[in-house]
Amino acid sequence: MNKPVLMETSARHVHVSREHLDILFGEGYQLNYKKELSQPGQYACEERVAVVGSKGSFPAVSILGPERPATQVELSATDARSIGVVAPVRESGDIAGSGACKLVGPKGEVELTEGVIAAKRHIHATPEDGEKYGMKDKDIVSVKIESDGRSLVFGDVVVRLNPAYRLAMHIDTDESNAAFCTPGMMGEIITD
Repeated sequence: MNKPVLMETSARHVHVSREHLDILFGEGYQLNYKKELSQPGQYACEERVAVVGSKGSFPAVSILGPERPATQVELSATDARSIGVVAPVRESGDIAGSGACKLVGPKGEVELTEGVIAAKRHIHATPEDGEKYGMKDKDIVSVKIESDGRSLVFGDVVVRLNPAYRLAMHIDTDESNAAFCTPGMMGEIITD
């Protein structure tokens, strides 16, 4: 492989704002660290909330820290359809006009009028990785996956460069299942 990248599957999760954390868990509540995620400074929390749509709910969805300026719920397309919510494909943070749902915590509920997305597949990389692979921030590339009976090429992969990132591609559970991805699987970035 000329331009290898580690494939990582991102399951459904919630990022919360300070305001919504206070409503869901109580005034001044602090998230409890559970484990480090692959991207530096990102971590899974002990806390979980219910994500409720018009047709059903997921009763215990993980919260990822740290707190964010705006609450965001990331679901796969299958997740969204199964509970009756809209989840447009968006980059993280691009929530204007996105889907709505209700979040239920131990102390309260939040009706989100927007914030539900299916995360656009993306590659985290440092500027040095970008230079080595011939990629710039916000470039759109493809990534080839070789798997037993389910090899495929993911198109429309956005490149996100930041000195704090660790090289990895993030896909949701639908995408991971489509390619029979397994832990530690590598893809190959196609830039031309």
